[in-house]
Amino acid sequence: MKKIREIESLLGLPSPSNISVWWNMGSLLGFILVLQLVTGFLLSFHYTADLYCTFNSIIHIMRDVPGGWFLRSMHANGASFFFLLMYIHIGRGIYYQSYMMQPRTWMVGVTIFLVSMGTAFLGYVLPWGQMSYWGATVITNLMSAIPYFGTNLVEWVWGGFSVGQPTLNRFYSLHFLLPFVLSVLVMLHLVFLHEKGSTNPLGSLHHVAKIPFHPYFTIKDIVGVVLLSFIMLGIVFFGPNLFTDPENFIEANPMMTPVHIQPEWYFLYAYAILRSIPSKLGGVLALVFAVTYLYFFPVTMRMNVLPMAYSPISQFFFWQFVVVFGLLTWLGACPVEDPYVNIAPYLTVMYFALPILMQVSNSIWYKLIIS
Repeated sequence: MKKIREIESLLGLPSPSNISVWWNMGSLLGFILVLQLVTGFLLSFHYTADLYCTFNSIIHIMRDVPGGWFLRSMHANGASFFFLLMYIHIGRGIYYQSYMMQPRTWMVGVTIFLVSMGTAFLGYVLPWGQMSYWGATVITNLMSAIPYFGTNLVEWVWGGFSVGQPTLNRFYSLHFLLPFVLSVLVMLHLVFLHEKGSTNPLGSLHHVAKIPFHPYFTIKDIVGVVLLSFIMLGIVFFGPNLFTDPENFIEANPMMTPVHIQPEWYFLYAYAILRSIPSKLGGVLALVFAVTYLYFFPVTMRMNVLPMAYSPISQFFFWQFVVVFGLLTWLGACPVEDPYVNIAPYLTVMYFALPILMQVSNSIWYKLIIS
């Protein structure tokens, strides 16, 4: 009876009647997380974390295992959809200032984002293609920029003097375990969210004009899951390699470096920021700050602000931020040559400056209205 009451309480959670489709991203992310856990678990039955068999085990999954091609395509493309929806989810949180109304929920959400990035990076190494191997080499070697013990740290992560069998074993184990850590964080995220309930586009948490979560929003979430499933199946059936780098169809070869090493598309913006700074240590610090500065949003934001819906200047800076994010993602995939190298530093400065401008302009607009 207690569990039934808890389920009824969850389904009857008061939710704002005016929330839009942008609030559906959380449920879609939960759906893809479950999908990733199931497909990853099934793929682990046939994957071999052996330096000389890994690439062939991927071919075996694609060609010999019944339904293996479907599982692998769903898992690989599911990661891309997961990050696409997560970026939209974070963007919605910034635009509607969820970090101000629910700071604990926001902090856990940012932690989920960071753990997801780590999990995705580890998974990108496992196919053991050319881009997997060299991407792992480049990214892990960034730790050598840490003064005094950076080189020792890199060798400790590698388990030797280069990316090899110990590295593959560790990455496979961590890639298998981190999604369960992610699941715990998601549950904590939901617990904090349900303490106050969802915010609305007007930035209010008041229990006015709220309706039960079920059946209104459960039906809405089911419709979103069905539409997302059709899109994902369309990609899997008609363009399964749309997000895959062609270099990864070649087995890893330590003696042959690809012409242009790059991570998956959802890391390209951070990679462009890394490359835009000539100093290795400076680039690494900028890279780390580019993905962790979201933690500072609830700390730096003051309460004397307006909802974004009433602040047109802040809206302008927000959409500029979206454009800069897209341009940095594009630059991350471009060759290291002019004019791309010259554009990246300016966009990097804008990437860090625009959230501050959003906050400052909002405060100024607030003072102009109340004066």
